[in-house]
Formats: sequence, structure tokens, C-alpha cells
Amino acid sequence: MLDYSNCKLEKVAVHQVGNKTNGEELELSKSLLDIEDEKLNQLLINFFFHSFSNPEYYSFTFSNEDFKLNPLYSFASTLFENKRTMHRESIHIAKHLFEQSDNAQIKSGDLFVAYISDVVVEDEITDVIGIFKSESKNAFLKIDHKQGEFRIKAEDGINVDKLDKGCLIFNTHQSDGYKICIVDKSNKSTEAQYWKNHFLNLKPCQDDFHQTKQFMEIAKNFVAKQLPEEFEVGKTEQIDLLNRSVEYFKTNDSFNKKEFEKEVFQEPELIKSFRNYDKSYREENSIKMTDNFEISAQAVKKQSKIFKSVLKLDKNFHIYIHGDKELIEKGVEKDGRKFYKIYYKEEQ
Repeated sequence: MLDYSNCKLEKVAVHQVGNKTNGEELELSKSLLDIEDEKLNQLLINFFFHSFSNPEYYSFTFSNEDFKLNPLYSFASTLFENKRTMHRESIHIAKHLFEQSDNAQIKSGDLFVAYISDVVVEDEITDVIGIFKSESKNAFLKIDHKQGEFRIKAEDGINVDKLDKGCLIFNTHQSDGYKICIVDKSNKSTEAQYWKNHFLNLKPCQDDFHQTKQFMEIAKNFVAKQLPEEFEVGKTEQIDLLNRSVEYFKTNDSFNKKEFEKEVFQEPELIKSFRNYDKSYREENSIKMTDNFEISAQAVKKQSKIFKSVLKLDKNFHIYIHGDKELIEKGVEKDGRKFYKIYYKEEQ
């Protein structure tokens, strides 16, 4: 949970970061912004925070996973220790982003660096360093009137309802590389991943949320992709396994890998295949997690949406399967037409 309803926006710096590959420049401000106006202050808070409605948490990393070598970890640590270094550290952050803007597809934009106090994250009150980049401008009309005379003009400005890129660094878990959440609503191509992977250099937090999310993804990918390659399974069997996977996470408070395998896959051959897939998947994707953890209800709710239980038949029928696969029977008529026979007790 992230609650910023009683937070205080203390300091804000803004710089313009161009794309060095395209010959654009880095323009640094000489001082912090004046944010004393109450309306402006609240508008900035909403602009900075409203896109973080359902955050996932990360932490800093770097080569050999030594997060202390990450420049942003150093900048954030200095700033948390002394807020008076705000402008100097914001310049360091802007220069670091400029150096990472080395692909022609990366857009230039205005970079905001903010220091915010009294933010509640997972029931803990803490300070936050916010880093936000606005890459797009929107046209708006401004009307001036004086003594009955009206004038209209077109201007370009930032849409406060749309944050292109953002990062919140919470002053917690410093010994693990801080707790961080991000927003990146721009192009999801490889070139655009510089925000998370090159500028911030983040890895998922190994908390209950991410472990639940990661294991559900592994189970889903195994059933959807690996299982049909090794065994003769139909769509109904796959959907049944997916349903049992979700049901396990919904009905248990804690996760035990052996227990999950026994309840969901049941057959020794399937369990052995899943263990091999799980091992190789973790190695290929550099995933570190334990085989026992507390299940995150938030992660289950989010991941359940991608566990499809729909059987699509041509363009005529969609059958939603939520329970016993024994109640649906597949067959072929003598003339070659395929069919499903469904058993039920009541019609609603």
C-alpha cells in the first residue's frame, strides 16, 4: 500500500535532459523551484504520485549485484543524510541520466527530482526521493481577458495526468539497496528499457509479492508452453492445471513447493518435468527465490487475471472452465466434426 495523502513536498529541482546521440544538450537549472504556492504544490504531488496506484517494488543492483556501486544508490544515500544537498545531487542525477541517453530512440524531456516526506509505504512512514521524466508535450489553449477584450493563444505544456517515467526511492531497506517502485509508460521496446535497466539499474525485491508473482508465472509458462511439448495434453487438461494452480495460491497463506507440486500436478512424471523446467527457468532468468514463502494476496489477484480458463471453439463458442474437467468430454463424430459434451446439474 502506498499512501501520500498527508505527505509534504519539500524540495523540487528540474533540469532538461537531451539525447546526446542526437546532438541534444543537458541544460541544468541554477536553483531549486519555488513551490510555495499551495495549488502548485498539490498539483505537483498528484502529478508525481497518481501513476503509482499498484506499485511493484525493486531495489538497486549493479555489476556482481553490488548495489553500493550503483551511482543512484550513492546519490540517494547522500540526499537522505542531508536534504540541503538537494540541488547538487539532482544535478548528479541529471548528468547520470544524460550519459545513459545514448540511443537515438530515447526522447529528451524535463527531469524533476523531488524530496518528499511523510509518505506511507506498507504501514511505514518514510521520506522519498522522486525522479520523474516528462517526455511529451500537449497543446492547450489559454484565454486572457481585460476590460471586455478577449485573446486566445496556443501553448505547449506538460499534461499533469500523464507521467511518462517515474521512480520513487523510499528511505527503507538501505542495507538491501533501498525499496523502489517505477513507472514507464513509454515504448516498451528494448531501446526504451534504459530507464529501468541502465539509468536506475534495478532488480525485483525478493519479498512475498515478487516470489508469489514469479512462481505463478513459472507455473503458467510450464503448463502453457512446456507441457504440450512433452505430453499429449488437451486444452481442458491445461486449463484444469492452471485452475488448480490458482486455487492453491488462493486457498493457502504460505507456499510450499513440494506441497504445490503434489496438489497441482499429482503425477510423478509431471512433477519431474515441472522441477526440471523450474530449475532451468530460474537459471536462464537469474531468478533467486526460496521454495517456502508467505503468499501475497495482492500478487495472486494480479496474476490470476492472466491465467486463462477459456476454451475457444472456432468463432462460435467460448467455454469458461472453472472446475472439474471430468464434467467436459471431447469427441469426434463419424463425419469428422469435433464436439465437447458438458455435464451439469443446474442451469442458471
